[in-house]
Amino acid sequence: MKIAVLSRNPHLYSTKRLVEAIRAAGHEALVVDHSICDLIIEQEGPSIIYKGEKLTDVDAIIPRIGASVTFYGTAVVRQFELMDTFSAVESQAIVRSRDKLRSLQILSKAGLGMPKTAFTNFSKGGEKALIERVGGAPLIIKLLEGTQGLGVVLAETKKAGQSVIEAFHGLKARIIVQEFIKEAKGADIRAFVVNGKVVGAMKRQGAEGEFRSNLHRGGKATVIKLTKAERTAALGAAKALGLDIAGVDMLQSERGPLILEVNSSPGLEGIEKATGVNIAGEIVKFIEEAVEKRSRKRKIKYEQNNPDRH
Repeated sequence: MKIAVLSRNPHLYSTKRLVEAIRAAGHEALVVDHSICDLIIEQEGPSIIYKGEKLTDVDAIIPRIGASVTFYGTAVVRQFELMDTFSAVESQAIVRSRDKLRSLQILSKAGLGMPKTAFTNFSKGGEKALIERVGGAPLIIKLLEGTQGLGVVLAETKKAGQSVIEAFHGLKARIIVQEFIKEAKGADIRAFVVNGKVVGAMKRQGAEGEFRSNLHRGGKATVIKLTKAERTAALGAAKALGLDIAGVDMLQSERGPLILEVNSSPGLEGIEKATGVNIAGEIVKFIEEAVEKRSRKRKIKYEQNNPDRH
């Protein structure tokens, strides 16, 4: 098979590991910078031009789409899908997961545990009521477009919360307000889901005095054995958003696991180093199984539609 990793940087740990795993499994690996792909849409059908050449014979893609290029990146993934190339993560699922508000709405509908969250349309003077709806201070205020812990503020008091919300609203920045889970103590869990299974899990502890546990912000990762409830929550979240590959971030609370976010392009470095699991290899195995399954289905369909040719 020819498998393309959609990545803007071939030197990133995740990209390099995926390329290694593809080659180790005996396949051809290709790194494609999705940001410089040209999409051709015409009557003859969709095609992709990359570095002056038409991309052909790609059997599967692994999208590694950064948040800053979600719109164009998902358009490229969709073009591959329309060209009948298997995508390890569907374009629509990436769009769904990248919209923090939309994904939380979907998780809420699925009955999954999460911190109480409120959203408003720049309602002037409504900051106080918004804070009360998530249980008062302390509280978390998040930019809807923030990633890797950026655009996340802990407001210790109601007054501080009101000031931050007013400031964001004044800038016309979209935010959500969330309940602060004190008992989590600056730690969260990242469960890595591949094809309906949790293949690795780690606990991330924020640096001293830091309420965010992101590894990019100095957090430390250790391997963790998930409880049955945590495993169920992680698998339920990935399924609700239609993600075959996902990094599900959860808080441990007195009322059980609470989902913070579901990442459609989760990094491999932290989880592989903490757990020692070959996550990249698991992703390649999933692609092999999925492409084989698709091929069998097509063969059966062809034989049913053309009985005289056998």
